[in-house]
Amino acid sequence: MAKEEKAPEVAEEQQAPAEQPARPAPPQAQLRVDDSNIVALYANFCRVTGTPEELIIDFGLNPQPIGIPTEPIKVGQRIIVNFFTAKRLLAALSMSVQRHEAVFGVLETDINKRLRMPQAAG
Repeated sequence: MAKEEKAPEVAEEQQAPAEQPARPAPPQAQLRVDDSNIVALYANFCRVTGTPEELIIDFGLNPQPIGIPTEPIKVGQRIIVNFFTAKRLLAALSMSVQRHEAVFGVLETDINKRLRMPQAAG
């Protein structure tokens, strides 16, 4: 008899989720951004330093991207973020680079290898 009593309970538990109405997805809040005063600047140099609480990301223009620069690199922009924001930035940048590479191919970050690529092809 004990086995007969357990069998209907199992059957009811399996049917219960199917009987529950589907919950509607919560509405997604629309993120609004005011970029009316944005200043777009180009950088081909980035330096990351920091403290235990923050990351400091400096952006600048390296006029001599090949070899060791003979002149100082002028840093024009600095962004200071906490590590939570840095992790979100890392994820967003990683996803963007992966999408780009999926369409256009792998990005080679070593300038010396990029310079050799056309010679190897020719």
